[in-house]
Order: sequence, then C-alpha cells, then structure tokens
Amino acid sequence: MFDHLTVVDHPLVQHKLSLMREKGTQSAVFRQLLREISQLLAYEVTRELPMTTQKIDTPIQEMDAPVLAGKKLALVSILRAGNGLLDGILELIPLARVGFVGLYRDEKTLEPVQYYFKVPEGLEDRLVIAVDPMLATGNSSVAAIDLLKKAGATNIRFLCLLAAPEGVARMKEAHPDVPIITAALDERLNEQGYIVPGLGDAGDRMFGTK
Repeated sequence: MFDHLTVVDHPLVQHKLSLMREKGTQSAVFRQLLREISQLLAYEVTRELPMTTQKIDTPIQEMDAPVLAGKKLALVSILRAGNGLLDGILELIPLARVGFVGLYRDEKTLEPVQYYFKVPEGLEDRLVIAVDPMLATGNSSVAAIDLLKKAGATNIRFLCLLAAPEGVARMKEAHPDVPIITAALDERLNEQGYIVPGLGDAGDRMFGTK
C-alpha cells in the first residue's frame, strides 16, 4: 500500500502493542511496554547502518571485527510522547546523539505549533531517527522533518508505534525520501484526529495526565 512504510509484525511487538492498547493498562506498565517495543523497533530502523572493520584481540587470536562506521547517529524525540521511545532506544544505542523537537497540536486546527528545537551538530553527516509514538494526521511529523532538514539532515527515518493511513499519506506527500517504521497501520482517524482503534493519547497514558 505504501512503499515507504515498514510494519514490524514480530510476535513480541504485536503482543506488547495489544497490551498497550488495553484501556485498563496502568501508566507504569504502559511506559515499560513502550520502552520494550522501542528496542524491538530499533532493530528494524537500524538494520542498514553502515559497517566497517577494525582489528581486535579475542582470547584466541587477532581478527578483523565488524563495527559501526561513520558518525554516531542522532535520535530526535518529538516532545513529549517521543521520549517514551527515545529512552528505550538509548538503552540499545547509548552513544547516540540526542535532539528534541517541541510541538503541540492545536486542538481546533489540528496544526502543529513549535515551542522548542535543539538538535546535535553535524546532522548532514548522521543518520537521523525521529521518534514519536503516534503518526496521526501527520502534520506534526511533517513539521518536525521540515525543521530537521532545515538544520541540515539529509538521511532521516521516522519511527512510530502506531500510524494512520492519513498520516502515512501526508508524510509521503511532504517527505517521500523519509522511510517510516511502525508496529501497526491502523484503520483511520476519527473526527478529533485520533487514531482508530489506536490506544488513546500516548502522552497522557505515559504520564497519567488528561
């Protein structure tokens, strides 16, 4: 359906996502599940990282061992809910550089409003992974990618927990060069711009707010 979209259908990802969708799941459990899923999704989004070799000494002999090449990648959290994915990925890639894009959705227009932007230097030489649990209308995601490209990023991937077809299409229209990796492509958006069946507001469920 969408050639720039990868849905990670690993059984562990799908099982944990089902637990997160359940409305009775408490915030602490929700956060832990999000952290666990983020690490599983990170395997997919980093699958094609460039590699090189370096000489190391094993307990048996010297060898040319595979290691990551190039500058450390950059993880960029779209605040606030993006931090839930960010924390888990950082456990897997602790040396990654980290940035933040602060956007909130105007509840009347559904358009994003920027309030914060801080990213690492040298984005043009790094793989940049933007993270946000929900790709709903796509407006905030498109705005975040716009800002990252203005800051010099040329190799960007977008990682989310859930996506709606409307958001995927909006991203493809605005940024066809940005692959999307997600755990599920849901049915649609409702009148309030929430993903259906979705899991509600990810930020509220993470932090216990309304």
